Amino acid sequence: MSETNTSWSALTTDITTCRACPRLVAWREQVARDKRRAYQAWDYWGKPVPGFGDPAGRVLVVGLAPGAHGSNRTGRMFTGDSSGDTLYSALHRAGFASQPTSRHREDGLTLTDAFITAVGRCAPPGNRPTPEELAQCRPFLAREFTLMPQVQVVVALGQIAFDGCLRLLREHGFEVEAKDNPRLPSTVYRLPKFGHGLSYLFNGTASAERKYLMASYHPSRQNTQTGRLTQAMLDALFGQVRSLLL
Repeated sequence: MSETNTSWSALTTDITTCRACPRLVAWREQVARDKRRAYQAWDYWGKPVPGFGDPAGRVLVVGLAPGAHGSNRTGRMFTGDSSGDTLYSALHRAGFASQPTSRHREDGLTLTDAFITAVGRCAPPGNRPTPEELAQCRPFLAREFTLMPQVQVVVALGQIAFDGCLRLLREHGFEVEAKDNPRLPSTVYRLPKFGHGLSYLFNGTASAERKYLMASYHPSRQNTQTGRLTQAMLDALFGQVRSLLL
């Protein structure tokens, strides 16, 4: 096994065995015991969820946290709930996913040039991890980012993920470029703010190091059913992502 594969394997083990947050441990395990009626036959994952996709991908998609009966059930990011249905269908149309659905870990889905992760790894009560819980998870995302130096575009799904990605980039020495850039269809703001479709160019310590941070509304049922986020909006966003890849 190569050194890189060993690092990924160690990271996956560290994520899936983490018990750092008592509230989250209790909740994820309770949900796994008291299953939703529709999933009584399932053996719930009930553990922290590692990232999924192409480790050599140039696109890093970052969500909030596993859903109680989605990823907490299936053990794969954005798998088994309506958020995943929306996200993977968009990724499929953009050419990043091999199929438009994500039902379980053995359904044959593969990602090409994209990797999906989250700022939180355990299903939180009410879908709201605390700042302290997010801080406990922060090193996992940082380790993934370090193992993926080829990443060119980071897509943050929702405000909390956006804030986490902004912090991640800055902690790794990247600072936002404070001028308009012709490669960006939307305005580059001096102080990054969250808004669907907004894009920011970050420069690293080396002149060749550049990363784009793109903001998207989270593909939650609430956002899609109210029309706040539509298929057309996600398609436009991932089309923009592809246009930024070198």
